[in-house]
Amino acid sequence: MRKRIFNRREKWMLLAALVSDLIAYYLGRLLSANRYHYDFTTSLDRRIPMVSWMIVIYVGCYVFWVVNYAIAVKAEEKESMRFLTAHIIGETVCFLCFVMLPTTMQRPEITGTTFFENLMQYIYRLDSPDNLLPSIHCFASWMCWIGVRKHKKVPKWYRYASLIIAAAVCISTLTVKQHILWDVIAGVALAEASYSFAGCLLKRHGFRKQDWKTRSRQKGGI
Repeated sequence: MRKRIFNRREKWMLLAALVSDLIAYYLGRLLSANRYHYDFTTSLDRRIPMVSWMIVIYVGCYVFWVVNYAIAVKAEEKESMRFLTAHIIGETVCFLCFVMLPTTMQRPEITGTTFFENLMQYIYRLDSPDNLLPSIHCFASWMCWIGVRKHKKVPKWYRYASLIIAAAVCISTLTVKQHILWDVIAGVALAEASYSFAGCLLKRHGFRKQDWKTRSRQKGGI
């Protein structure tokens, strides 16, 4: 019999991560559609140049998310549960921010006709300038880094590569004019805060290291 890539628990964890992301993004947009949207663009944001080729990083990060989230849920049970809990906490905060503090920004007019500029125009048509604070792109990308940075089974080179890719995604959100600095800062800070809070939450409810070791031994003996 061919070995399955994901067991049932891992499949449910990936599904939960996807559903929480879709709820935060689309339901948040729906509920805030008729509300006033704030623009927190600063003079520093206006000085950041548009770099059209970085739209490839902005769009390509979806592959990064799929790969790293798959790696994260396959970590030991304690760590994968902490990762998923952090993700859901973060997406819940995103949803509340999108509804209670809707934000927007002014995008530049794209007049060029290169491949990258055409791709930017296409993304602009698909994705309206809302659901900005915090940036889900930055939150999810930083979660990808968190999910592998202490994963002993992941090669060191890929852990460092994940950090570089996560940082590149954050930069790309600024250079393709999809987000402003406050969105990026909030997205990264939210990922770290959610992960820390998830660790405290699981410990408080009895998910201590010793408990997880005992569970693992019991499962191994069944």
